[in-house]
Amino acid sequence: MNETPAISVVVPVFNEEGSLEELLARVREACGPFEPAYELILVDDGSSDGSVPMIRAAAERFPEVRGVLLNRNYGQHAAVTAGLEQSRGDIIVTLDADLQNPPEEIPRLVETMRQGFDVVGSIRVPREDSLFRRLASAATNKIVQRATGVEMHDYGCMLRAYSRPVVDAMLLCHERSTFLPVLANRFASRTTEIEVSHAARREGDSKYGLLQLVSLQFDLMTSISAFPLRAMTLMGALLAAAGFFFAMILVAARLAFGAAWAADGVFTLFAVLFFLLGGQLVGLGLLGEYVGRIYDDVRARPKFLVREVVGRGLPDAEPSHTSAAVGLPAISERGV
Repeated sequence: MNETPAISVVVPVFNEEGSLEELLARVREACGPFEPAYELILVDDGSSDGSVPMIRAAAERFPEVRGVLLNRNYGQHAAVTAGLEQSRGDIIVTLDADLQNPPEEIPRLVETMRQGFDVVGSIRVPREDSLFRRLASAATNKIVQRATGVEMHDYGCMLRAYSRPVVDAMLLCHERSTFLPVLANRFASRTTEIEVSHAARREGDSKYGLLQLVSLQFDLMTSISAFPLRAMTLMGALLAAAGFFFAMILVAARLAFGAAWAADGVFTLFAVLFFLLGGQLVGLGLLGEYVGRIYDDVRARPKFLVREVVGRGLPDAEPSHTSAAVGLPAISERGV
């Protein structure tokens, strides 16, 4: 397929053999009317099930399908970035492979993008997730809105559309830990959201457990703003002021009532000490998160390694911004 596609659909895949066949059929049906052509980029993020052979077969069978096979699991956002590097469309749509967000919504995102927007997000209505996931998502969205000033309501939904200039700008950013929806909004002049349907997961389990969600929150918090550091500075100043005034109160109470009124002040001093030490430890932890990410970025290691790109619709020349595609010896498909 040498014709440059108008639309690129990027789908990260990690152990999704149960939904891949249906995903492929529904995406092809939803995107079939697009003119000029579209491309579907399936990025395998180190699957250990039968996802890789299915991606290879789809890439051989359909010219609009390409497979990007990473050599191990790097995480969802790294996999999406690998797909963005291979994309050629003027509008790029990202989509999860678990079919919770129906591929039938893709034409609506594209139609909205063609109204002149740089980023089109989506709001899952009604959301078919657990109460814990909904509460965690709501908290995350509030944090992002405060940190970025961009009022989007569902940053956790992967079903999003980006313009080519925004994607090219994102690919110029080399930080290791990033949150793509937030990063895109930094370069977009016009953003909007549309409501999309949401389905319960039918195959397999969610790839985001509690530890992964906590890690994602740290990545989000430390990659979008220095606000936590500034907040800790303000908190430290407030704690110092509170400690000073409380010390004055203790001195006054000691002079007025004597030492016996509060066990000679021992318990009060311990409480103050523990409170101050807790604030210091929280601040050091946040500072450590930033220092660790600076260390990773200074080393400038690749975010991922592409083992192979497969498909009959390969462009005549690889995208100029692709920097991490490195050939590797053949690896067993089941062991990727």
